[in-house]
Amino acid sequence: MGLLSFIKDVGEKLFGASEAQAASVDELKKELDKHGLSADGLNIQVDGDKVTVTGEAASTEEAEKITLALGNTVGVAQVDNQLTAKQTAPEAQMYTVKKGDNLWKIAEAHYGAGKGAKHTVIFEANKPMLTHPDKIYPGQVLRIPPLN
Repeated sequence: MGLLSFIKDVGEKLFGASEAQAASVDELKKELDKHGLSADGLNIQVDGDKVTVTGEAASTEEAEKITLALGNTVGVAQVDNQLTAKQTAPEAQMYTVKKGDNLWKIAEAHYGAGKGAKHTVIFEANKPMLTHPDKIYPGQVLRIPPLN
């Protein structure tokens, strides 16, 4: 997946994090656990506002969700995802939410006019980080999976 950029002053506020510094490795692992994403077998390194994650994820989807859970936290500007996936699938596109966006509008922009109802695909692809389709915020990065 490589290097993905985030807006470091928005997102989940973790203990020990600031706009200049990502949270500790332990706090980032707790964030993964909170979302039901296993940190077992992962190596997470923090260097200022950059987080590097290596190891093996169960799937491409899980690797992407790990990246988003780490990156959508205050203090993280970049996540270098060097994870390998046991089960590979086409990578999702990543999208940074802008002011005035909602999942319907994002679905139409990515899947085509008249396909706003596919917003549920985007919501499901971003669970458990998203808890409600209306709870997105500017600067948040979302997975936009390909339609089957």
